Amino acid sequence: MALDKDAELRYEDFPLRTYDKIRYVDTDRQGHVNNAMFSTYMETGRVEFMSDPAMGVLDDNASFVIANSNLNLLGEINWPGTVEIGTRVVRIGNSSVTLTQGLFQNGNLVATADTVIVQMNEATRKSHPLTDFAKQSFSTFM
Repeated sequence: MALDKDAELRYEDFPLRTYDKIRYVDTDRQGHVNNAMFSTYMETGRVEFMSDPAMGVLDDNASFVIANSNLNLLGEINWPGTVEIGTRVVRIGNSSVTLTQGLFQNGNLVATADTVIVQMNEATRKSHPLTDFAKQSFSTFM
């Protein structure tokens, strides 16, 4: 995603929405949330829906791993408060899913991320094809 497109994103543009509480420990010496926490907040958005058994996207004896992640920091996050996390699926491959996410505080876009998640077979440690059901489930969030 280009940064100029990022500036136009709104929380409502994402079909999957959640939030995380900002903790005092998330802050750094400058008084704002440390940049490492941005990735943690993005993880909250991914895990909340990808690990939901009702979604049925994870095959038996498989897990999801990050193959690539590109995080764009666009603004500060400040404590106290919450951060809103938006997630959408932008591409579905044979064994992978590409997500775009946005972090918002008080309605302002503060970060975006594009992340490729691969389903991995836990025994072989190799990529594991998504089921047709998983692909259909993911497609509802495009």
